[in-house]
Amino acid sequence: MTVDVLNIRGEKTGRSVELPADIFGIEPNDHCIYLAVKQYMAAQRQGTHKTKGRSEVQGSSKKLHKQKGTGGSRKGNIRNPLYKGGGTMFGPKPHSYTFKLNRQVKNIAKMSALTYKARESKVVVVEDLAISTPRTKDFAGMLNALKGESRKTMVILPAYDQNVYLSGRNIASHKTALLHDINTYDITNANVLIFTESAVSKLNEGELTEA
Repeated sequence: MTVDVLNIRGEKTGRSVELPADIFGIEPNDHCIYLAVKQYMAAQRQGTHKTKGRSEVQGSSKKLHKQKGTGGSRKGNIRNPLYKGGGTMFGPKPHSYTFKLNRQVKNIAKMSALTYKARESKVVVVEDLAISTPRTKDFAGMLNALKGESRKTMVILPAYDQNVYLSGRNIASHKTALLHDINTYDITNANVLIFTESAVSKLNEGELTEA
C-alpha cells in the first residue's frame, strides 16, 4: 500500500512511501486482537480489593448460647457473617489479573489492528518532525491539519524526541509513542495513526514485531 507523505500543514510533499504488506495487509485475526486488548486492560487493574473474613473482624469468639435447648437456631460467635459487623463470606482478596500471552499472538494482534487502520485510511505519514522548541499550540495545529474530523490521534516516532513529547503531552486526545512500544490497545484506541517518515522506514526493516 502506497501512502503520500504530508508536511506538518497537511499538504502533500510529492513523496510517497510503501507500507509493508506483511504488516498492513494481512488477514486480520479478531480473536488475537481481543486477547491482546484484554491482556492490556487486565494489567491495568491494581487488584487491591479486600474484605475481612470472620477471623479478621473484631468481636468476641465466645459462642452466643448453647447448641441445643433454646428453641432458636444454632449460633457461633458474633463474628458470624450473618450478623451486622461480621466477616464477609467469600469476599475478594488481593490478586493480580495479569495473564500470559504468546509473543506470536501479540504480534498477529498488532498487525491485524494496523491492517484495519490501513483499510479504513486511518494511517497518515508525515515528514520527520523538527521541533526546536516545545510548543503545544503549534503541535495541536499540526494534528488538526493531519487528523481531519477524527478525535484521537497517536504520533509514532522511531526514537524518543523530547521536544515532540513535551509539545503533545498536554493534549488529552493525543498520545506520542515509540515504534517499538506501541501495542494493540493503543492502535485500536486511536482514530488516526500518524507515522513519521523515519518510523515507516523502520517498519520496512522489520522493527515492529517483538523479539
